Amino acid sequence: MLDRFNGLAPEAAEEALLACCASPGWAARVAAARPYPTSADLVVAGVCAFDELGWTDLQQVLAAHPRIGQKPAGVSTESAWSRREQAGVRGSARELAEVNEAYERRFGHLFLIFASGRSAEEILEAARGRLRNDDETERTVVRGELRKIVELRLERLAEAAA
Repeated sequence: MLDRFNGLAPEAAEEALLACCASPGWAARVAAARPYPTSADLVVAGVCAFDELGWTDLQQVLAAHPRIGQKPAGVSTESAWSRREQAGVRGSARELAEVNEAYERRFGHLFLIFASGRSAEEILEAARGRLRNDDETERTVVRGELRKIVELRLERLAEAAA
């Protein structure tokens, strides 16, 4: 069970959740819904709360993510998870920097993809393809990619708290 997570003070629970999704409102909402009887309940609640975030909230979440292929700053749980999730992109820094720049010029925010288990080549191919998206389509794709990241991180949080 999630006794440890459920027993945290509200501020500590929110801090743990911010490593999953850098939206203070989201973290407060998920923390306030404790206690969770199972890890699956935590994941479902977190994903449901994520689905209600607007684009402004998602931009805040995007801003907290490191660029693909760029070493995250700090030693937070979020940065450690980002390093693990992006393990497949090591060694492609120049190409990834170029596609990141092109993407940011095109859409006004960093390129984000669920990188866990993907190679640098797969990520580069996806980024190049997504540069052809219109703004609305890309926002939908970004939401889906962020959702997958949040779900994975909630699962990891639940494992760590169990």
